[in-house]
Amino acid sequence: MKRFLFLAFAMVLYSCTEAKKTEQPNNNFEQLSLYDLNTDIVPRAISFENPTGEPGKSGMSASNLGVGRKGSPNRILKPNEEVVLCDIKDSGTIRHIWMAGDFIHMNWIKEKPQERNKKLRSTIIRAYWDGQEHPSIECPIGDFMGLAQSKLTPYESAVHSIGEKGAMNFWLPMPFLKGAKITLTNESDTNLNVYYQIDYTANDNHSEDVGRLHTLFRRENATTLKEDFEILPKRTGKGRFVGAVLGIRTLHPDWWGEGEIKFYMDGDTEFPTLCGTGAEDWVGLSYGVQNTTYKYHGANLVVKADTLVEAMSLNRNKKNNNIVQMQPSYISMYRWHIPDPIYWKKEMRIAIQQIGCCYYERQDDWSTATFWYEPVPSAPLPQLPNLAARTADLDIILNESYEAD
Repeated sequence: MKRFLFLAFAMVLYSCTEAKKTEQPNNNFEQLSLYDLNTDIVPRAISFENPTGEPGKSGMSASNLGVGRKGSPNRILKPNEEVVLCDIKDSGTIRHIWMAGDFIHMNWIKEKPQERNKKLRSTIIRAYWDGQEHPSIECPIGDFMGLAQSKLTPYESAVHSIGEKGAMNFWLPMPFLKGAKITLTNESDTNLNVYYQIDYTANDNHSEDVGRLHTLFRRENATTLKEDFEILPKRTGKGRFVGAVLGIRTLHPDWWGEGEIKFYMDGDTEFPTLCGTGAEDWVGLSYGVQNTTYKYHGANLVVKADTLVEAMSLNRNKKNNNIVQMQPSYISMYRWHIPDPIYWKKEMRIAIQQIGCCYYERQDDWSTATFWYEPVPSAPLPQLPNLAARTADLDIILNESYEAD
């Protein structure tokens, strides 16, 4: 009997040891073990220096210094040109994207600053997982990288890190089973200089229904009175909401952010399962939005334009409900549901109200880049707003002249 128990214990121990050798990181944002060397996954990187990511194939281009001496670090995209950033035919996980270029104004570039900065909204990133014909990610590169309003603001969160000169980093894992294709399209009318690197691991052991990252950009300029702005139009099937980057441009005076966020999930109709208490509360702030950036929540841009514009006051609690002079506010804020996950099993729709203080219905200019995971095949994303709709009414903030709110 003792011998039998010993053999049984030994077999269990052996099984656990073998499982540990092939253990793969899950997609719950856990880091790879820093010290476990027994894994089948391998690191790969794709850039203009190695567009396929093949082993031993990086840095082969020639410069005036010779072969392998920084021969292809960047590329110029002509107007309306699309470039394939990666086309991986394997299983794996994209773990990091870095990108830089002349998305921002440099003093040696003659182009006007506001036209240069608009490229954060006119350049589109698209991602296609496992051979699906329509993209699961379709978003302006600035909003995808955490910069609403097409405005560079250096900061760090759990998902993004942005440098002072426009170096953009993205850290959400993007798993795939059979392949991953990512493209970048310059929809502006001038050339675009781009540098990038996509870091990924190959041979990851994912289940068939692993969640693939989806990203949707929406903008309503202006929102419809008494109709909530949809951060995520209805999705069916199972999924996990990760978070959003929100941009708000105020179109009327007074405080704009009393509206509650609503998560309608798994059969909710008139009323949601999850409900917030206000826009600034959902992003972890209070009594207005302050320019503070934290790991999972915050605001990386809170400014007022120094230009006065005429606008109608919608606040019926005040005596004067006529045309007034106001300074538009521009806000970029974010919320990441990583330690506090939001899953759904059958369906999800997310919307936020536009309510002013205290209390009245109002309309403002809202945009969002929304991030979530769901399996593929997945339904097509709603249509991306065209270039004019994405970049309209940003000139004031892009003129580089503003004051802190």
